[in-house]
Amino acid sequence: MELIRGLHNIRAQHKGCVLTIGKFDGVHLGHQAVLESLMAKAKELDLPATVMVFEPQPEEVFTPHHAPARLSRWRDKYTALKRIGLDRLICIPFTAKFASQSPQEFIEQILINSLGVKFLVVGDDFRFGYKRKGDFAMLQAAAEQQNFQVVNTQSFRLADCRISSTAIREALAEDDFSRANEMLGREFTISGKVVHGQKKGRTIGFPTANVNLKRAKAPVKGVFAVHVYHDDRCYLGVANIGARPTVDGQDALLEVHIFDFTGNIYGQKIKVTLQHKLRGIIKFATFAELKTQIQLDAERARQLLR
Repeated sequence: MELIRGLHNIRAQHKGCVLTIGKFDGVHLGHQAVLESLMAKAKELDLPATVMVFEPQPEEVFTPHHAPARLSRWRDKYTALKRIGLDRLICIPFTAKFASQSPQEFIEQILINSLGVKFLVVGDDFRFGYKRKGDFAMLQAAAEQQNFQVVNTQSFRLADCRISSTAIREALAEDDFSRANEMLGREFTISGKVVHGQKKGRTIGFPTANVNLKRAKAPVKGVFAVHVYHDDRCYLGVANIGARPTVDGQDALLEVHIFDFTGNIYGQKIKVTLQHKLRGIIKFATFAELKTQIQLDAERARQLLR
């Protein structure tokens, strides 16, 4: 799969494609049904199957405090889309400047002049351009004038599918991991590179591997029994996801204590899958109380994961 980052990297050889535009957050089974149909259409027209996404997601730019939690960070989304077998992924940096262009500019300059789209798949609620004035009806009108086809995502699925990113977030919020995993078609995973933290865990015998979630709001919060994947091996552990009120933590963080592990993995990537929720996030009066609770959490996690 070819990755094109930014409109400035679209070249003449990229003109002519079957395209879908969306968030594809989680790349769940509903998304996969659309993408399989997209690839079949691309094969029929002998054109590359292409996906366009925006990074960050528009809500994270305009309403960051109300943006939905992410099911997949950018790197995980890229990996999942690549695994499906698409030809191209176009990632457009979403900025206020990009959002200020008119809907007509988006259609004419990007879809027609740059990409030469021949078949377009979007949600019928897709909005684009300045003040989100562009809509599905505008795309349909342009398609008639410019000789390309546009269809909505729902009608393009091979079968009736009620899976959505929202439904998966709701399942995760209810700690129903099996239901979320069923809709995703895999286990829900949080992954990233291990960064240096405050190193307070090691002072009480519970060193943690920390992943900074940055702007990607996690759809879960609390303490969990987890599986940790690193270097093609699976380990057991206990993880805290969210802020750390007892030590005045502000940033969203994944902290995972990996059982019976002593290696140095700073700068290396880990994947964490949630198996059981142990409790919510609590602010303890003292660090000693936190230590006692972590010991209880770790013991319970070991029992549940056996």
